[in-house]
Parts: sequence; C-alpha cells; structure tokens
Amino acid sequence: MAAKRAEQQVVVEASPHACFAALTDYERMADWQSTVNSCEVVSRDREGRGREVDWKIDAKVRSVSYRLEYSYEEPHWIACRYVDGDVEDLDAEYIFEDRGDGTTLATFSLRIEPGTWVPGKVVDMLNDQVMKRSLEDLKRHVESD
Repeated sequence: MAAKRAEQQVVVEASPHACFAALTDYERMADWQSTVNSCEVVSRDREGRGREVDWKIDAKVRSVSYRLEYSYEEPHWIACRYVDGDVEDLDAEYIFEDRGDGTTLATFSLRIEPGTWVPGKVVDMLNDQVMKRSLEDLKRHVESD
C-alpha cells in the first residue's frame, strides 16, 4: 500500500509565535478545529508542551483515532510521527515562515499510510476538505484573537 502525501498552505495575518501557540494548545483544539472531535495530551516534554497526544478526528469517511509523538522548534516548526491507532503510519509537519510584513506562511504537510486501499477521489477530498479546512480554521482562530 503506497503512502499518500499532501501539502496545503495559507497566509495568516499573525506571527509564527501566534500560529505555533494555537497549534500547541491541545486542550482547546477541539473548540476551534472543525475536524477534531477530541484531543488529549498523554505526556509532556520538558517545556510543558504535548509530547504524546491522542487524537480523534472526523475524516469525512469515518472517525479516526491515533496517538502522535511531537517534536518542536519553536516558533517555526511542529512535527509529529505516528505511535498507534487506526492507520498504518502517519507523519506530518507544520512550518511557519515569517514573511516580514506581520504575516506568516503556514505550510501543513502530511504523509499517511492508511493501511487499506483508498480511492484517489477520497484522497483528493481529504486533501481539499480536511487539510485545507485545518489551515483555514487556524487562520480564522489566530486572526480573531
């Protein structure tokens, strides 16, 4: 089974720090991320950020649960790797580039091995609706604060 890869970008009218802070506030994630049903920090790193985090998301086709382990380079990079859950493998990263004008280019990259065959149209829908919506939710949330 081949891994599926996708990438989405959005310009946010805020700093990389604001984007980073929003995406590491796991306790509030389900309040503003429309695809997130629940998010729970299982363990924390030395800085108090989520190290292992359990997720339950609405992937449109079905609800998916998984645990991810996170790495950080604050405020420009968040990466995660798959630990356990409903898929075979997954890794993702967010990159926040300061554009020098008070805005940030936020890039979300995802590689997922679902463990079962997934039609191309479903992959396209997940890329367009789930990943794109995640960045749009980030933009809306950070810009409204």
